Amino acid sequence: MTMNRRRFLLDTGTTATAVLAGGLLARAASAEEASPAAGKTRVAVIGFQHPHIWAIVAALQARPDVEIVAACEEDPVAREAIAKSGKIRLTDTDHRRLLAQPGIDAVVVGDAFGKRGRVIIDCLKSGRPVLCDKPLCTTLADYQEIERLAREKNLVVSLMLTSREQGVFIKMRELAQGGDVGDVREITVTAEHPLKLEERPPWFHQAGGHGGTINDIGVHGFDLIPWITGLNFHRVTAARVWKTKGIPENSHFLNAGQAMLEMENGIGMAGSYAYVSPSSLGYTLPMYWRLTIWGGKGTIEGGYNYHEVMLYKEGAKAGRAVPNAPARPGELLDSFLRQIRGQPGTSLTSAEAMRATWISLKTQQAADQDLHDVVL
Repeated sequence: MTMNRRRFLLDTGTTATAVLAGGLLARAASAEEASPAAGKTRVAVIGFQHPHIWAIVAALQARPDVEIVAACEEDPVAREAIAKSGKIRLTDTDHRRLLAQPGIDAVVVGDAFGKRGRVIIDCLKSGRPVLCDKPLCTTLADYQEIERLAREKNLVVSLMLTSREQGVFIKMRELAQGGDVGDVREITVTAEHPLKLEERPPWFHQAGGHGGTINDIGVHGFDLIPWITGLNFHRVTAARVWKTKGIPENSHFLNAGQAMLEMENGIGMAGSYAYVSPSSLGYTLPMYWRLTIWGGKGTIEGGYNYHEVMLYKEGAKAGRAVPNAPARPGELLDSFLRQIRGQPGTSLTSAEAMRATWISLKTQQAADQDLHDVVL
């Protein structure tokens, strides 16, 4: 089927309406706003090419210590749709001109996946820390340049890896690190997304536009698993990606992917990262972002749509449900702001976000190039 770019942008505008309920709309920069109230962090937003960006904008606007002073969208069709929606007043049409302006303390990036790397590099060259929707970038070359600039300029680069904010995964971490699992022996992840082809933006289908399902989806797991288990990834054993039926013939979107990785203690993780689940059911399936950790003392399982963690203890005759921990909405944004302000209390460090991105990109490369036993 043919992707209608205008339809996608208007549809994502509808999504933004719900996200930004309550009037949490970004304000345009102006001469009068160049000098914010004392203590406010002045943020620019570059790119509105994925609907995740609206949730970040809403979170920024909900904080009294943050002011959005500029907003840039370079794509003319997207600009037209955003202007008609009235949800945000765009101040710039060129991100480089925006970055040349004074009075910007940090940048949030939500551009098309394939463009993000170069935009972030320009942000770092301008001396601004960056918070990005996932994925950070789509090529190892961009990653290496981002890493170099961040290190040399001592700038924070972070991601909205919001799975850490969800109560189910917080509780899984408590159980795993509290000894209920014992030594970890196997990990399985199912992260299949609904295809919803009519809602995917045109750049998903363009060469170099999407960057791969493992890098797009899998980065959450590559962050979550070390955070929950305390175990780091050691190597990519094998990975592959492919296109299923239903994808336009001339599309470059390989919508299915799987990977096997070895952890530092020698055990394996098997994961599926794909757009293959029924579109009509959306993101409601129990298999959506389901994580199972098998250990010497027990097994735990939870997922995005789980209201509790299932715990199966060695020696028990049945499993039991453990209520989720309280969710921590806004913690990842707060963590970024604390880092750039030099404050304690960071829950996701720049180094952790970069490490998850590195693993994601190396695993995607293994899938794209049919590589095996890639040491991380």
